[in-house]
Amino acid sequence: MVNKATFQLAFLTPKYWPSWLSIFLLYTLSWLPQSWQLALGRALGRLVHRLVKKRRKIAEVNIALCYPELSDAERAELVLKNMENTGMAIFESAMAWWWPAWRVKRVMGSITGLEHVDQANKDGKGVLLLVPHILHLEMASRVMGLERQGVAFYRPHNNALMDYFTAKGRLRSNEYLVGKRDVKSLLKALKDKKFCYYLPDQDYGRNRSVFAPFFAVKEAATTTGTLLFANSRHCRTLSIMTHRDAQGKYHLAVQPPLENFPSGDDVHDVTQVNQRMEQAINNAPEQYMWLHRRFKTRPDEHAPSYYR
Repeated sequence: MVNKATFQLAFLTPKYWPSWLSIFLLYTLSWLPQSWQLALGRALGRLVHRLVKKRRKIAEVNIALCYPELSDAERAELVLKNMENTGMAIFESAMAWWWPAWRVKRVMGSITGLEHVDQANKDGKGVLLLVPHILHLEMASRVMGLERQGVAFYRPHNNALMDYFTAKGRLRSNEYLVGKRDVKSLLKALKDKKFCYYLPDQDYGRNRSVFAPFFAVKEAATTTGTLLFANSRHCRTLSIMTHRDAQGKYHLAVQPPLENFPSGDDVHDVTQVNQRMEQAINNAPEQYMWLHRRFKTRPDEHAPSYYR
């Protein structure tokens, strides 16, 4: 469990000077008007679209698999917008980590559905909030933190200095963080009626996964980790939809609890989870992290990769 980011004297050694330069630049840019930062992000995203062909290819494959009804031109446009939002996400992370509360409130749009959280607490339960990997996740979490402090899974950064700033930034909107393999701490948080984030929409391999429909892909490897927590008698499972509008405001909508969940049928249950993720992604598909190899694990382990 992480409830405090600890500064180390080792961060001042030459090893970290390049990281300090990047952090200083990002911190300085974070004080520009939001519209300027998002414009810089769009430009950076277009550069990624042009130069980082491997990542662009992953997004192209994912979008083609999930939205086969789109024309080639429509898919190309969605990929480009997604790259733009990927660039914007870098600046949104900086805003989330360093903006004071008064500035976050200026870009705070609507927040609905908090009554579902309150009802769960009244019923003596914690909340497992299912969240897709939206590109503006850091900012959405900071906005939510103005209303409800959360508990989030956390994977330490390989760079210790970046890990310090990441943890420090995320603790501005969360009570504490738990390691991604720290199951006991998250179960305890639910028992303590905490508001817990969980992201169930990526391909984590065959371990603790089943194959279930996700968009137009009939058999997508989907984690059953969600069910491990949802089976707790202290848990109520909700989901959320978020998007950033054309004016740069962030809108969050907590959805009602999943019904008859979990039912004991793993495939049926994770299909429900995938449907909630689809609903949230379709709310703003250009703002979703399509750069992840979502379909890398196939039912036939000898089948060729979609991403070659």
